[in-house]
Amino acid sequence: MKLNLSADEVLSTTRAVRKRLDFDRPVEREVIEECLELALQAPTGSNSQGWHWVFVTDAAKKKALADIYAANFEIYRALGSSNAYQEGDLRYEQKDRVLSSADYLTQNFHRVPVIMVPCITGALDRVPAFAGASAWGSLLPAVWSFMLAARERGLGTAWTTIHLMNGGDAQAAQILGIPEGITQAGMFPVAYTIGTDFKPAKRLPLDPIVHWDQW
Repeated sequence: MKLNLSADEVLSTTRAVRKRLDFDRPVEREVIEECLELALQAPTGSNSQGWHWVFVTDAAKKKALADIYAANFEIYRALGSSNAYQEGDLRYEQKDRVLSSADYLTQNFHRVPVIMVPCITGALDRVPAFAGASAWGSLLPAVWSFMLAARERGLGTAWTTIHLMNGGDAQAAQILGIPEGITQAGMFPVAYTIGTDFKPAKRLPLDPIVHWDQW
């Protein structure tokens, strides 16, 4: 069932959903594929269409992926990246809520109905900027389009990359049978949301980040 949101509403309310994922409601394969059909309309460099999409529903494989994520999250959490912001910064005010949400997903990742691992053809570790930008630009728009299409259908997603740390990508590749020469872009929970009333996020003003003609 579609929510019949306007384009602006979908763009401004597609959140990284963690605490409002419904772990008990199955996600139909046809809904996933409907979202993916829309996502594949995204632009791709030189019309390469070198993307691959792994959807994981097997309980044992989800648990194995979640374990990789959890191990890396403990390392990431210890780095204290959220401490980079100072009091008075909007991001400082939000950090405890964001960390709590991330903790919750880490503890429950294995419970999501579907885990999505989008991939792109090519080994992108330390490639020149042009090659990396071209490859990622041929996948990331499609991933975002999938997330937007999912939102319109009452599904929640969250873009996570922590499982890729410390050789986790190689471990995930072994679990999922991903061949060499294929790069993973992240690991996404996909589930129906508990309620659909998401609001625009608070963001920093344009002034510090917009540059006309020069920095």
